[in-house]
Amino acid sequence: MTTVEGTCSNRFESVRAALATHLESGEELGASIAVDVDGVMEVDIRGGYTDAAHTVPWHQDTLVGLWSTSKTLTNLAALLLIDRGALDLHRPVAHYWPDFAAQGKQGIEVRHVLGHTSGLSGWEQPFTMEDLYDWPTASARLAAQAPWWEPGTASGYHMQTQGQLVGELVRRVSGRTLAEFVETEIARPLAADVQIGARQADWPRISALVPSSQVPAMPEDLDPEAVFTRTMLGSPARDEHVDTPRWRQAELGAVNGHGNARGLARALSVISRRGEANGLRLLSQDTVDRIFDVQADGTDLFLGVPVRWGIGYALAQPRTIPGMPTGRICFWAGWGGSIVVMDLDRRVTFAYTMNRLGTGLLGSDRTHNYLGCVYDALDAAN
Repeated sequence: MTTVEGTCSNRFESVRAALATHLESGEELGASIAVDVDGVMEVDIRGGYTDAAHTVPWHQDTLVGLWSTSKTLTNLAALLLIDRGALDLHRPVAHYWPDFAAQGKQGIEVRHVLGHTSGLSGWEQPFTMEDLYDWPTASARLAAQAPWWEPGTASGYHMQTQGQLVGELVRRVSGRTLAEFVETEIARPLAADVQIGARQADWPRISALVPSSQVPAMPEDLDPEAVFTRTMLGSPARDEHVDTPRWRQAELGAVNGHGNARGLARALSVISRRGEANGLRLLSQDTVDRIFDVQADGTDLFLGVPVRWGIGYALAQPRTIPGMPTGRICFWAGWGGSIVVMDLDRRVTFAYTMNRLGTGLLGSDRTHNYLGCVYDALDAAN
């Protein structure tokens, strides 16, 4: 049987067993899982390998690219600034970023960016990876374009633009880059091994991502004016760009965060624990409550499935993700299956990272299996 290392309390033994099963079957290559229960890391396990040749074991300090789970860190940075009064959810973005008012965007508020309702779910074409890597260019292009639907009326997942939009606000009100802000205000205070981009000194401990062999083909009859099509074409980052020097050196707050399950659980437990973690209060309870102010509740124009968006995070609703109950729960997942779930009712934070990408819009089958095991164990204890 494949060895799973780390610590796991008896009640979560099924989580350890599930990870061992997926590693043994080859569905997982390498992965880490963490469950923080009100400040106690009851699960902190990992196993497998960081390379397809099975030569380098996944260690306690192994990092991996997070894809869209990066947004959980980026939006936590925004919440910290909201809590401090530096950002106001109901102020126009243009109040902080005057050029953003172009093309009728003067009424777009900060909450629209955090709730994926701003109408800027992608960049207008042509837009390349070189443009994305260049911060001033990527920001200026978004500031100059018109929204693709009436802001505030519906959500359209800001797959790669949210990091730029939130990151620009962070830069303008804090005087620091998003990566610097996450490092100094989140990672260090919470002793969380997470970052936006990746410091070169940490490159040796980063596991490469292994793309899924089951990526669905794009339909051939796409409407070129549909939000889905425009977002896909206007979001240039793809699997082949990941794990390259340019990718790691860039600041892409929507997609190029790096971390592991333990680091994510330590960082995001500040939400599950209503603003306090690692002996520090980083958010007021009022600010945490604002996460649950619903910004959109219906079929997302890009994702094509019902999503209830709050401030910065999706909110649990019936059948959103298999294994997830309803309640005061917020979360987000990344391409391939990584996820962070913050359960305020139970004061539980669940995080999962892996290097073999799975399929699925909101987590993979493996994600759902682990999450189901966690909640089964929590229910059995009550």
